[in-house]
Amino acid sequence: MASKVEKTDDEWRAVLSREQFRVLRQKGTEPAGSGAYDKLYDDGVYSCGACDAPLYKSTTKFNSGCGWPAFFDAIPGAVTRHVDSSWGMQRTEIVCTACGGHLGHVFKGEKYDTPTDERHCVNSISLTFRDSDGVAKPQVPRGGIVGWIRSALGAVL
Repeated sequence: MASKVEKTDDEWRAVLSREQFRVLRQKGTEPAGSGAYDKLYDDGVYSCGACDAPLYKSTTKFNSGCGWPAFFDAIPGAVTRHVDSSWGMQRTEIVCTACGGHLGHVFKGEKYDTPTDERHCVNSISLTFRDSDGVAKPQVPRGGIVGWIRSALGAVL
């Protein structure tokens, strides 16, 4: 398990993009289908977009059709669960154990053909990815540069 990472909001703002800060530190959500890693199925490891702690192996990723990367399990000890009672419902929030960065939510009992019957619904912007050779896949939203510009403008407006 990665060591604890503690920073002030100003320190996080200095190292995260505006959209990363909104999602990872303020518990935001990126629009469905907009993330860079939703349809990525290369072999490798997904890590925290804030502190780089390894979170998910690609072997636990599956296509749920929800518009966000979905995993059926995390690397042991990498993800912490909290009750989230926002939006008038009770859900299970998942955060990076090392830095507390918001990843998304976990849903149970949806009958996906996975070993855990869980879906970790994770914001792409909360992740980084390195393939099995250790090569990083950059965080460019789907839609190429046009999608990236739309995403950046949406975060500013």
